[in-house]
Amino acid sequence: MAQQHLDPTDPRSRHDGPVPTGDALAGYLRAQATEFLRALRLHRETGSGPNGSGGSAEAARALRRSARRISASLHSFQSLLDADWCETMRPELAWVSGTLAMEHAYTARLERLLAALHRLSGSTALPSQPAAPAAGGRAAATVPAPPRAAPRDAGPRTAPASATERGNLTVGAAKAGALLDRQLTLARTRAHSTALEALGSSRFHAVADKVAVLASEVPLTKTAGGTDLRPLARAAQDRLADAVTALPLLTAGNPYNAAALVHGLSPDTVPHPQDAPWHQVRLLLRLHRYAREAVSGPKGNAVVDLRLLSAGQALNRHRDASEAAAAAAQAARTPRIAPATAYALGVLHADQRHEVEAARFAFQQAWQKETVGAS
Repeated sequence: MAQQHLDPTDPRSRHDGPVPTGDALAGYLRAQATEFLRALRLHRETGSGPNGSGGSAEAARALRRSARRISASLHSFQSLLDADWCETMRPELAWVSGTLAMEHAYTARLERLLAALHRLSGSTALPSQPAAPAAGGRAAATVPAPPRAAPRDAGPRTAPASATERGNLTVGAAKAGALLDRQLTLARTRAHSTALEALGSSRFHAVADKVAVLASEVPLTKTAGGTDLRPLARAAQDRLADAVTALPLLTAGNPYNAAALVHGLSPDTVPHPQDAPWHQVRLLLRLHRYAREAVSGPKGNAVVDLRLLSAGQALNRHRDASEAAAAAAQAARTPRIAPATAYALGVLHADQRHEVEAARFAFQQAWQKETVGAS
């Protein structure tokens, strides 16, 4: 347990070896550039069909991972690298990573929303199972039959309000699932086509050529070879700590406080105003993690900080739930949908906003453990 409290980015920490300098950064960048080129070769070998194969999807994920790490290193250690080269490479690497991430994001978002509809409706099958083709040529979801009316000789009986709501939700969930499937599958297909076009573009080939050069030659400054990496990595950690301090962690420390539902009925289609600071913390946490990797070296990269891992996973869930809620809200704005469908999408939106709240609570718990452990 004591090993988890050692921070390789702290200049005062003890190291079993030489002080990490620009030479260590060069080795880290060369390794990530090699991973990028290996993933690119794998992607070309596995092919790219209309929906992509498992091998090409894994290759795309590897491309994103290496591109993120190279870009993060250029951000955290820019003072040790050629400034013009960094300013040119960082936006291009962000473009590569963002373009390749969209297809997976739409796929995961649809799975998340359909699973939530299945859970909320209490049905025995996912609400988006196909049935007879509907208007427009696409298969519609199977709509469960509404609750059967009581026999006439049974006397006047009124179904409980909760049962009526569950019945309406089950019927609406089927149509909501079909609508989400149609919208997000179309978006995923477009994202897949965009990624294929990007990988075949001259812009991407220019980026790949620069990464190939990086695999053998890192543009370090003249003084980088004798500069300690740890103060720069510590600065990345300080930026993260400042951003976390600005978060409402006291509010997030109370489960089910429903703060994430504020502005939930706003007609504005822009991203939820509360989420931006949390998304920024997620990016800063990633920069901090990658800076630790560069400082730790090959042996240190195998040591996982469980607290940072838990905090990062909570912020990933926060991002996923926030984007899923936005997708549900966008689907609910579709013209001429049935009231039961709109109702189901509203329940789904609220459910995902509560998932946002739960992720904030999980992050607060993980971060407080980290703060106590480091004190």
